[in-house]
Amino acid sequence: MTTAEITTMHEEIRELARARDAVILAHNYQVPEVQDVADFVGDSLGLSHEAARTDAEAIAFCGVHFMAETAAILCPEKTVLIPDLDAGCSLAASITADQLRTWKAENPGAVVVSYVNTTAEVKAESDYCCTSGNAKAIIESIPEDTEILFLPDMYLGLWLEKVTGRTLRIWMGECHVHAGIRPADIQRWQDEAPDAELLVHPECGCASQCMAFGNGKTHILSTEGMIKFARKSPKERFLVATETGIIHRLNKEAPEKRFEAVSEKAICRYMKMITLEKLRDSLRDWKYVVTVPPEVAERARGAIDRMVAIV
Repeated sequence: MTTAEITTMHEEIRELARARDAVILAHNYQVPEVQDVADFVGDSLGLSHEAARTDAEAIAFCGVHFMAETAAILCPEKTVLIPDLDAGCSLAASITADQLRTWKAENPGAVVVSYVNTTAEVKAESDYCCTSGNAKAIIESIPEDTEILFLPDMYLGLWLEKVTGRTLRIWMGECHVHAGIRPADIQRWQDEAPDAELLVHPECGCASQCMAFGNGKTHILSTEGMIKFARKSPKERFLVATETGIIHRLNKEAPEKRFEAVSEKAICRYMKMITLEKLRDSLRDWKYVVTVPPEVAERARGAIDRMVAIV
């Protein structure tokens, strides 16, 4: 689309949102033109907060399906729309509620901490949800003599063991995008840009190795943590190890600085499914409505509320 076409589409979407009394939420990994038309752009935790406190009648969620489900659980009185029903998540698909029930039965008495990248049914079987932004605080809030089942991201789990000193039972799931960012990608950039700060998402397969650098230039952060760090840092150049969509927001938040993706291949095809045309059609045609069965939502709400309460 040309700049003029994007501007026209933005105006149409904003008018539809006003007419429908809808708030538009977009994840940091969405395509730039979708981020630019949203009322709020952020990570899973930030968008959960925005969904919980909005006064709008409807929420148009530009993210992936589990995020829209979370909004529907937090806001049962509101209509939650997702512009593309096929916008799923490889990490969320790595564990089912039946698998979790079996795992719990094998470990009676354990506390279940589920990354927010899970289905509503898995959240309903969990004691806590978490995001990469508050996972450390949640693990540290659980008594040290309590066994913890952490799911589904193994790399986030391994990172949590290192930063908390706790031993976790970890589900062997992964995000295909973050798992694809390898130590060789990090080493190549360190060799080519030794002056740059390195921002690494804890879902990356290289996160634990990066912690060992001890060079003062490597920072393991959630996407929102990356935004905050980059804004405050006096440094001018940053290498970013996460999904490439974050670069657009980083450039907007700190335009005087330079941000480069460690891997240009780190692209989530699910996040990129939502386009301006699909968002417009979603608001215009009131599709696709995301609902969660009341009995599932009620059980999942407790785990999500505990997540939202710990920042």
